[in-house]
Amino acid sequence: MLEEKIKKDFIEILGEELVPAMGCTEPIALAYACAKAREVLGCEPEKITAFCSGNIIKNVRCVSIPNSGGMTGIEAACVLGALCGNAEREMEVLEAVTPKGLEKSVEFIEKGGCEVVYLESPIPLHFIIRLENKENNAEIEVRHSHTNIVRISKNGETLFMTEDFGEATVSADRSGLSVENIFAFSNEVEIEAIKPFTEKQIEYNMAIAEEGLLGKFGIGIGTEMLLMYPDSVFTKMKAYAAAASEARMCGCSMPVIITSGSGNQGLASSVPVIVYAREKGLSEEKMFRAMIFSSLLTIFQKEYIGKLSAFCGAVSASCAAGAAITYICGGSIKQIKDTIDNTLADIPGIICDGAKSSCAAKIASALDASLFAHVLAMKGKVYEANTGIIQNDAGKTITCVGHIGKVGMKQTDSEIVKMMIEN
Repeated sequence: MLEEKIKKDFIEILGEELVPAMGCTEPIALAYACAKAREVLGCEPEKITAFCSGNIIKNVRCVSIPNSGGMTGIEAACVLGALCGNAEREMEVLEAVTPKGLEKSVEFIEKGGCEVVYLESPIPLHFIIRLENKENNAEIEVRHSHTNIVRISKNGETLFMTEDFGEATVSADRSGLSVENIFAFSNEVEIEAIKPFTEKQIEYNMAIAEEGLLGKFGIGIGTEMLLMYPDSVFTKMKAYAAAASEARMCGCSMPVIITSGSGNQGLASSVPVIVYAREKGLSEEKMFRAMIFSSLLTIFQKEYIGKLSAFCGAVSASCAAGAAITYICGGSIKQIKDTIDNTLADIPGIICDGAKSSCAAKIASALDASLFAHVLAMKGKVYEANTGIIQNDAGKTITCVGHIGKVGMKQTDSEIVKMMIEN
């Protein structure tokens, strides 16, 4: 039996991580900070300056912003947040943008009211927002996670500052995260304790998947996949997840339940499990337990990588989804670990070159690998330890891949950002 403390910690972790967000989380984080800065300033700004780390630039540059009429980029996110945003809504800050507010925002951008400055910072997720009006100014600084405000100032006076500028931006104890403990928790937790999380995932994430399959966003990747292989359950799992991502990346205003700070990770870790359970006629309880398994395994992997890096988060989330399918099929803890190792032996090299519509294709590819990894594991087939980066335990493999994603790929991340800024 799992310790009661660990069960309580895992519920708290789910409460911190499985939250709603409308649109890609990086531009929404900028919009939220700008809305908060406007509150501090006390009026609409005449000038906005956004000092952004490389990863913020990378992840905002190409993605469409909800309720913006198709606009992309840091300027659009900041201006919409400052002029139209509701900071109380946090990651749904742009929910109430009106046509009049949008028109005013476009005029503000066109007259050059927002400036973007590259922020030299070792922290991947780091930005400072400065709003000015006449003789007054307000600043908001965010580090490490999307709504983690570490400093608020007005006219040079510090109104708020955290004592710890470090990476600890969560309150739940995560030391108990492991494949074994996630497996035990998923088996033992009371269904009523996890229902609030799983029901929201189903409601939000499947709704945007259905919207994406209407073919109105991007290149319609989900629809095309279903046309190629209409009778395959695995194809349907990939198509729904990819369609949801494509809709979100292309500006759909419907919210999703995110995981580890990412909507795409939230979609990739939940939608395939939901589709599989429904297609196979499995019980709601089995589906809920598998969804929680997938969410926690995604969070476990991302603990080592961090919120943003050059390592594509679709790999972590899809790996978790594949392992969750092994779990829902009654696989042993060994077969679950084999699914993880088989996945991470295959696709740990997918880079993150920013949020954009092709993230949907990466999700489909990563899920393809993880589902094949599941099939192999259920047949007792697994890549041997100490071949490449695969370790003698899946938990160790996860830490190894995490180190590569966080430390080893720093230069890759820098080169990607450099190319984007030059272009």
